[in-house]
Amino acid sequence: MPIRRTRSVKPRTPDTLRSPLLTLALAGAVICGGVLLFLRFAHWAGAHPVPAVLLALLALPVLYTLFRAMPRVRELRRAARAGMEPPAEETITDPDPAPQILLHAPTDAQDGLTAVLPPPVPDFAALDPDGFEAAVAELCERDGCREVEVVGGAGDLGADVLATAPDGRRVVVQCKQYGPDHKVGSQDLQRFGGTCWTVHGAQLAAVVTTSEFTAPALEYAETCGIRCVDGASLAAWAEGAGPAPWGPAMVDTA
Repeated sequence: MPIRRTRSVKPRTPDTLRSPLLTLALAGAVICGGVLLFLRFAHWAGAHPVPAVLLALLALPVLYTLFRAMPRVRELRRAARAGMEPPAEETITDPDPAPQILLHAPTDAQDGLTAVLPPPVPDFAALDPDGFEAAVAELCERDGCREVEVVGGAGDLGADVLATAPDGRRVVVQCKQYGPDHKVGSQDLQRFGGTCWTVHGAQLAAVVTTSEFTAPALEYAETCGIRCVDGASLAAWAEGAGPAPWGPAMVDTA
């Protein structure tokens, strides 16, 4: 709830009423002094006409500048007077509270990054193959993909998940649920590379695994433009701490 604080108005005291009288007295004194100076100057000018004319010519720019500055002085005085008067009531509202973290809400994933904190990350290695493909499809949908479809099975020709990325590219994903001792090899990548572009019309192809990739597989993937998501990258993607496959390139060339 916003916090409201009020500040009461102080009553005017007799001291505040003396200010206009003091101002009038000062103004009267200034006017009288100006009249006396003008009379003395006129008397002196009659005896010294040439210096008086020169002095008058020099005084004209000064008088003109003072005349132009008078409205500005009045504005400053009016602003100062307004700043001295206490407000009748001042309401202080706390800034909006820190934004709450939304769960299950997709964010703008144009760059393949997500600030969403998903529910507890599943143990991908414990899922069956169909469950693993469905989990990858859910991640794609969570992070902004449209038209997500699980097509894995007999005759899938290497495609397990089809989707449209947030930037409009056609995404083709192959899911490899392998154990820690079974790495995705170059032959797996070659079979997928032979169909993802020509058969499925991929504009972005990715292989997602619970394991790792062999060095030849990573070389082939880099050559063909296939993005490789190993088990660690998959966990980071699922936790919202790493990019999705349509984000920055994830091929490790080391």
